[in-house]
Amino acid sequence: MPAVVARHDIARIDGLIRPHIRQTPVIEVNARDAGVTAARLVLKLELLQHSGSFKPRGAFANLLTHAIPAAGVVAASGGNHGAAVAFAANRLGIPATIFVPTTTPQPKQDRISSYGARLQLSGDCYADALDASRRWAADAGAFEVHAYDQVETLLGQGTVGLEFEQQAPDLDTLLVAVGGGGLIGGIAAWYAGRVTLIGVEPEAAPTLANALRAGHPVDAPAGGIAADSLGPRRVGDLMFPLAQAYVARVVLLSDEAIVGAQQHLWERLRLRAEPGGAAAFAALLSRAYQPAPDERVGVVVCGGNTN
Repeated sequence: MPAVVARHDIARIDGLIRPHIRQTPVIEVNARDAGVTAARLVLKLELLQHSGSFKPRGAFANLLTHAIPAAGVVAASGGNHGAAVAFAANRLGIPATIFVPTTTPQPKQDRISSYGARLQLSGDCYADALDASRRWAADAGAFEVHAYDQVETLLGQGTVGLEFEQQAPDLDTLLVAVGGGGLIGGIAAWYAGRVTLIGVEPEAAPTLANALRAGHPVDAPAGGIAADSLGPRRVGDLMFPLAQAYVARVVLLSDEAIVGAQQHLWERLRLRAEPGGAAAFAALLSRAYQPAPDERVGVVVCGGNTN
């Protein structure tokens, strides 16, 4: 197993952040009622996490394991990571400055501001916001909390896997949406091949699919309806060896399939997922991933920051 992110470290971080995060519920769903083919379907509802996504796990992992300077913390984000860092900083009494591109949806901008962070709009995409945040951090002396390519971020996101296994220990397959790869990388480190791990990406942002094809992280398009959460320019260097080792395959989805999954989750289950949060479920609904008749399938519904 790649040594940077290990199971025992995920377990240690889980104990550290546990007082600050929610253990999000899982629900077992009748697959026929949900309109998908699977013998058993279990959803992990990370959209019910503080700030509306799984991201506070990595945010608290960073803030609780580093000496934070007086200038506080800085993060670049498409929205969810920024909200999580702002939330964690607010809880811990730390100043936070969050850079987002102008394309970040207004509900996510509003959520960041609601936690008392200083919000800065910069550029048209996540990469622009990241460049601006790093320039600001160098001048101000703030601590950078990276959205996905940071050890503590991966360890924190890996606690989703730890928790899911405790709640649903007999899964065969787990579907996880991929942006920069922090979530699937952390989950891959936790399970370490003990489930079949499927990455799910928009066709308009195939970051991991392209990286696996090339044998290393490469720039990819960063478009589509889920670009604010699943559209960085490339996957992280730290997660990539984990993906090579433990991600069985990546499936790609159209924007139409993702929107259809959002609507389906609301109409059938009354779950209000954002596009990125609905993507993993969309792989089942669209038949981009077709389980075997007796397969037990888990899906991470990873975000709900939408209006």
